[in-house]
Amino acid sequence: MSAAEAPVTQSGEPARGPVPPGGLLDVLGVASVVLDTDGRIVLWSPQAAELFGYSAEEALGQYAARLMVHEEHSRLVGRLFADVMRTGQSWAGGFPVRHKDGSTRLVEFRNMRLLDDRGDVYALGLAADQSTVRRLEQDVALSERMVKQSPIGYAVLDTDLRFVSVNPALERINGMPAAEHVGRTLPEVLPLLNARELEAVARRVLETGVPLIDDTLVGRTPADPDEDHTWSHSLYRLEDTLGHVLGVAVSLVDITEQHRAEAEAETARRRLAVIADASARIGTTLELERTACELAEVAVPELADVAAVDLLDAVVEGRPSALGPSESAVIRALAVRPAEGSDAVRAADPPGQIARYGPDRLVTECVRTGEAVLVPRVKDEDLPLIARSAEAAVLLGRAGLHSYLAVPLIARGEVLGALDLKRTRNPAPFDEDDVLLARELAARAAVQIDNARWYQNARNTALTLQRSLLPSHPPVTTGLEVASRYQPAGATSEVGGDWFDVIPLEGGKTALVVGDVMGSGVSAAATMGRLRTATTTLAALDLDPARLLEHLDKTTSALDHSIATCVYAVHDPRLRQCRIANAGHLPPARVRPGRPPELLDLPTGVPLGVGGVGFRTVTVDFEPGDELVFYTDGLVETRSHSLDERLALLLTLLDDPARPLEETCDHLLRTLRHPDNHDDVALLIARAQELP
Repeated sequence: MSAAEAPVTQSGEPARGPVPPGGLLDVLGVASVVLDTDGRIVLWSPQAAELFGYSAEEALGQYAARLMVHEEHSRLVGRLFADVMRTGQSWAGGFPVRHKDGSTRLVEFRNMRLLDDRGDVYALGLAADQSTVRRLEQDVALSERMVKQSPIGYAVLDTDLRFVSVNPALERINGMPAAEHVGRTLPEVLPLLNARELEAVARRVLETGVPLIDDTLVGRTPADPDEDHTWSHSLYRLEDTLGHVLGVAVSLVDITEQHRAEAEAETARRRLAVIADASARIGTTLELERTACELAEVAVPELADVAAVDLLDAVVEGRPSALGPSESAVIRALAVRPAEGSDAVRAADPPGQIARYGPDRLVTECVRTGEAVLVPRVKDEDLPLIARSAEAAVLLGRAGLHSYLAVPLIARGEVLGALDLKRTRNPAPFDEDDVLLARELAARAAVQIDNARWYQNARNTALTLQRSLLPSHPPVTTGLEVASRYQPAGATSEVGGDWFDVIPLEGGKTALVVGDVMGSGVSAAATMGRLRTATTTLAALDLDPARLLEHLDKTTSALDHSIATCVYAVHDPRLRQCRIANAGHLPPARVRPGRPPELLDLPTGVPLGVGGVGFRTVTVDFEPGDELVFYTDGLVETRSHSLDERLALLLTLLDDPARPLEETCDHLLRTLRHPDNHDDVALLIARAQELP
């Protein structure tokens, strides 16, 4: 045994005294037999007794050939024995031996001549059961063939974690011949890997005996120093049959392609999840800013660290959006996510702000060409082309912007704006897969944004028309204090046809009107305007309220089958009365000092436009200090409460007749009006005053 192979203690010093045997001899059960020159047995080992069945007392002094060899083989055995003793050349081979129990066993023999210090000659025979030898030979051959031909890399490390042997597959993986591995440590052989960590793991396996199974290792070896590979490696402690620790076995499988395929599949799954998320989250309303925010929220953090949604200002205003090569892009920021925090967010245009980007800016190129603009690795000279200003460029540099992507928002063949994406924390640069995902998100969102844009334009038009048809301030009238409110429907619905009016009449009287045209949008607003004009014209004739509603009914019937509800009241301050007629509308509430608020008991009537049904006028007392509250159904109706509950709540809120009317209007709207209400509201409150 060489010095390098000599056994050592745990302290690293060479072992003193006997070394425990290995287990291979025990497995083989090698028997030793010594014969004198006459062929008599002079030494008989315990293994021989076990192999042949004869005890030492039975065997010693006996002729070996007579004891163990069948008669038909005696002559052959005698000749082989004589040759060994005469020539000194060893003989090895298999031979049938007679066991004490009478059976025959094939035994593997090795015979040799011995010479002692007195010149006496002896014959030594080493024997083992042939089936056991053959089995071990087969196991060794199989193991050797598998290790040498396997595509899996194998290595054996000694107790100092130095290479003892490696197979050809590991030679190829490490890019180093097996001979250059032997005697070296893991860090010495694999300097490009985190070999210290791997060595620590091997030490733990060596000390505990707990194997490491299929752990993942990523790095480079001298075989391919420019490319990362991924391996699945396992470590096992090696022990002999007696439990002595021999070292550590290492197996290594290159799973780079499998790992890449799994990573690509995971990326594809994640991106499908992003697209599914976008389909569910983008376009939940027809509000332009909300839709833009939904797109930005989907993009962060799955696709980018900072996302901005910008529209061309011309698109928002409904003008053509095409840009020439030398034109700047006037952009209106709609959304930024995250909403606050980093320098990269502060460098973005705040939502609602309009900014001008020169023709050389990357976002301008994106909206001008309708193509994605990708800067995988942003350099210092790229920052001024991305930022809106020099100050913003400094902020982006300080934030660590390292990758940039802008994709156009295109709907129905028109470029609306851009989805602007930046990476500052995510270390991976944008790649072509990211471009595809961003395009898909932008394409889905652009249609929703375009729908919201056209809806908002139409809604603004209808709202402008409706507001232009309503009185901006109720006129000053005799004997009345008046306050009013109009609130359009929520952003998810079009404006409606609710209206109110206060019309001065001759003799100090005043007409109070609240109505609601069924339907929504420009058509409802236009119908409302025509009915308001007709009401004002008819009111000048000082008609009885029921008579006036009959004329309005005929007018409404002529307006393309329009339907409307209306309450018309005439206040006479001298008589301290109100004459009221109702056409299918909710009843007004009357508030009188010292009495509980009440809903007026009026004949409901039928809506205007139904035709053929008369209306009735009811006269009610209206003393100074009394209030009449007129409203449309958008104030009290909800999907989750009955109308009776809501009307009862309305009366409860009218608990203070002395409260200023403006405060009462705000109090009612704040308490009764739901933010998601899909109907507009008209509210008119009149309080009787003493005549001068």
